[in-house]
Amino acid sequence: MQYVFPYKWKILITILIGIVKFGIPLLMPLIVKYVIDDIVGAENMTSDEKLAQLFWLMGIAGVLFIALRPPIEYYRQYLAQWTGNKILYDIREKLFDHIQRLSLQFYSRSKTGEIISRVINDVEQTKNFVMTGLMNIWLDLITIVIAIIIMLFMDVWLTIVSIALFPLYAISVKIFYGKLRDLTRNRSQALAQVQGHLHERVQGIPVTRSFALEDYEEKEFEKKNQNFLQRAIDHTSWNAKTFAVMNTITDVAPLLVIGFAGYFAITANLTVGTIAAFVGYMDRVYSPLRRLISSSTVLVQSIASMDRVFELIDEKYDIKDKPNATKLETVDGTVEFDRVSFRYEEDGDLVLNDISLQVNQGETIALVGMSGGGKSTIISLIPRFYDVTGGRILVDGQDIRDVQARSLRDNIGMVLQDNILFSESIEMNIRMGNPEATDEEVVAAAMAANAHGFISDLSDGYKTLVGERGVKLSGGQKQRIAIARVFLKNPPLLILDEATSALDLESEHLIQEALEKLASDRTTFIVAHRLSTITHADRIVLIENGEIIEQGTHQQLIQQQGHYYKLYQVQELDV
Repeated sequence: MQYVFPYKWKILITILIGIVKFGIPLLMPLIVKYVIDDIVGAENMTSDEKLAQLFWLMGIAGVLFIALRPPIEYYRQYLAQWTGNKILYDIREKLFDHIQRLSLQFYSRSKTGEIISRVINDVEQTKNFVMTGLMNIWLDLITIVIAIIIMLFMDVWLTIVSIALFPLYAISVKIFYGKLRDLTRNRSQALAQVQGHLHERVQGIPVTRSFALEDYEEKEFEKKNQNFLQRAIDHTSWNAKTFAVMNTITDVAPLLVIGFAGYFAITANLTVGTIAAFVGYMDRVYSPLRRLISSSTVLVQSIASMDRVFELIDEKYDIKDKPNATKLETVDGTVEFDRVSFRYEEDGDLVLNDISLQVNQGETIALVGMSGGGKSTIISLIPRFYDVTGGRILVDGQDIRDVQARSLRDNIGMVLQDNILFSESIEMNIRMGNPEATDEEVVAAAMAANAHGFISDLSDGYKTLVGERGVKLSGGQKQRIAIARVFLKNPPLLILDEATSALDLESEHLIQEALEKLASDRTTFIVAHRLSTITHADRIVLIENGEIIEQGTHQQLIQQQGHYYKLYQVQELDV
């Protein structure tokens, strides 16, 4: 309701306009009764007088139905749709902001397609809650109440007959709609699984093609699709039972009225006009009631979707700023790991164990070791992608948990092995390092990253669209754009995670040159498997099983002939 509250006045105005909109047709049975009993059946009026009365009545009714009702209908629809869409806009804005703040741990256990399904499909369903639950249901209820009041003035006993089956509606709703909510939720979850699977497989098309897995993947998708089909059929079957029962009650009610109206007309002098009016009001009462039943179905579906939306919104942040966290302004670049331990899961094994490391301003530190040793974990702790389990990390003497996470990351530049580019222009991808940068600064950053040459050779230059995840560019070109945006950011702390792996020699040379230029006068952490790329580092730190085994310069470690020396020999490098 916090998303609805800002629009309470628009919703109230919409309901009031809706009351007028639905109220005008309620006059129709009264008009029929008046024409039959007071004009056609009037024995004390001449034909001319009857026609004059009829023309006056039709003139007034024409003004109401032709001149007044259309603009009322327009504004009701417009305000209802505007309010619903605006609330959806607010929820999606909140969700997008929320999913950007969720931890990497959340994304490691969640499928992208399922998250997208909640933001798009489930949020769209919540619109029905606003349109139906907050507007249409109230309008239908008010319409029914007004109709019943009018009917009571005409004939009390016939009115009681008309609403005699209402309790059956209440019982049916209680029986059917509790289960319908669970079935709707199951169907939405099954659809999200299909979308998650599809999103993953579309991204992995090159793997499918290269291993000729088309037939296998078709069967795998069929399983997900079949599961969704079954959930959809279960939902449809129960929904159909609901409507069968409800519509049977709705059809029986007018039959009761017609039977009793005939009886009262014969025995109690009920007028033909009153009978016609009651038959007309049965439609005015039971049509909104049918809509209420339909609305209840829609409402149950929307509430099931809202459960999934707010389940995502309620997902807790693993990384939260302290209430008194300060903004990290100027950073010199001293970094200290003080007895740092870390595990990914609360009951998991320690990935890092009692790591202590002092890094001076402007120093280049290379982290090496076998895969799974904890190198990438160490560098992911510096920008607080995760928080340490034990110990602390200090930047310029401040515990990074005491400063605002965004201000910390503003001072860190990262170049990864698989840098993600967005499917927009090269210029936009570079400008992500500093969205306020001028065109000249973008070009200067590209030049510094040895990227300006190949960008200039492209048909649209810096305006060239790179495709999803930069698919139109080579690995080396993507890396140089990633380096360019770090140049543009100009951070005092630099993290390079396998930035030159899996590249051809020419690209590696250009990138290595750009990285050395980038690392100049910055505190730099390098993670590398190829030891030839880090021999220039001020200090090399060998990590195995989450612990520091050795550290020193390349020459010092070679002379020690310890673990680093053996690793160096394994790579068949010249000693």
